[in-house]
Amino acid sequence: MKQKFFRFAPLLLLLVAGCAVGPNYHRPNAPTAPAWKEQAPWRASDPKDSIPKGSWWTIFGDPELDKYEAQALAANQTIEIARNQLEQARASARITQSGLFPQASIGLNAQRSLISGNRPANGATTPPVAATQNNFTLPFNLSWETDVFGRVRRSVESVHALYQATAAQLENVRLVVTSELAVDYFTLRELDAEIAVVDSAVEYQQKGLTLVQNRHQGGIASGLDVSQQETLLESTRTQATLLRRQRAQFEHAMAALVGTPASSFSVPAKPLDTQLPAIPTGVPSDVLERRPDIATAERQMASQNAQIGVAKSAFFPSIGLSTAGGFQSSSFTHILNLSSGFWAVGADVAETVLSGGRRRAQVDFAQSAYGASVANYRQTVLGAFQEVEDNLSGLSVLGQAADTQQRAVDAAQRALKISNDRYVGGLVTYLDVITEQENLLNNQRLATQILGQRLVTSVGLVKALGGGFDAASLQAIHVNATVKQALEP
Repeated sequence: MKQKFFRFAPLLLLLVAGCAVGPNYHRPNAPTAPAWKEQAPWRASDPKDSIPKGSWWTIFGDPELDKYEAQALAANQTIEIARNQLEQARASARITQSGLFPQASIGLNAQRSLISGNRPANGATTPPVAATQNNFTLPFNLSWETDVFGRVRRSVESVHALYQATAAQLENVRLVVTSELAVDYFTLRELDAEIAVVDSAVEYQQKGLTLVQNRHQGGIASGLDVSQQETLLESTRTQATLLRRQRAQFEHAMAALVGTPASSFSVPAKPLDTQLPAIPTGVPSDVLERRPDIATAERQMASQNAQIGVAKSAFFPSIGLSTAGGFQSSSFTHILNLSSGFWAVGADVAETVLSGGRRRAQVDFAQSAYGASVANYRQTVLGAFQEVEDNLSGLSVLGQAADTQQRAVDAAQRALKISNDRYVGGLVTYLDVITEQENLLNNQRLATQILGQRLVTSVGLVKALGGGFDAASLQAIHVNATVKQALEP
């Protein structure tokens, strides 16, 4: 007897513990470099420095930007869509996870029926008679798929990975929205500074026009000098008008991001005085853990890997246990009597014998989907490295451009002063003054644009680095199977 027990012990253990068919997940390697090709144009960050988790924009030290970002996180509808999609993914995980538990049902059936008096006798010695009878049933059913070969467990593994992928996608949507808002904000501030430059030029050119008109009235300057200055002045005013139109468009874009109607949203103009922050870049391998879009691709890859196990489980039989019972009586008052009880216990084993190649095709489909997810993951990583390098090189080049452009502005200011003095002294025509005025305005505008581009590129670098996201936080995104969940009605 003991020998028979030990002979069947492995089978019993298999039925209780089960085994999940299909490959266990291991994250594939992705191409990485030991260091960044481009270095930031400022000091290297200390190893203990990090981009603020979540509120990454605080690195710029702009309270007004902080206010708008908080509004966007609370009211942006794109974020709200992603948040509800996360709740959908959580519910989907719970639905799939319910397959791990037995399914029970209970009911109550009451029936009163008339039996025909002309029904077949079926060999009875007495002829049948019409009869009216009651039938009260209180049934209870319990069924459970033992999941010996892990179909349900692999399905749960897959939906949990998708749940985590959706959580990472929510973080990516937040990063995209907040970075887009920061870009619009700094672009708007750059336009404020550029408008101030153009307005200052308008004021200067208006004084120049007054000077030329006075000289013309005194017979010193020609009417051509007046017309040239008027042309320059009106052209500069047109530039200011077009810049204000651009500013309005970015203001409207910010309104949509913070969830406010554009007609009731306004951003007061102020100087562009935000300082460029020192952004800790770390090493390239850090990006694999920092970027939420990479985490999304990695979790989708894990989900597809689990689907291979789900497909392979179709080659193995399904084993189910079931039980039914309850009470049945022709009188409701006697339905709970012991003699009214009934029960049945059973088990079933089912195996597909012929499927026309469907199961093999399902495995091929799952493996191909996994292969595509691996390629998507690696491509996402490559794209992330490209974005970081683009922004690092952009900041380096813009830093150099800012220095040279400031020297150009200083030289243009000196040239304008010299041309004015030479014009008053009668050494040059007024066309030289006009040329230097245009030259100074163009160089001042370009210097302001470069400063705005540096801030926008800084936002792009923080976004490319993941905005303080940490993939380790996804480990807490999990739906645990509990008995309490199983017993929920």
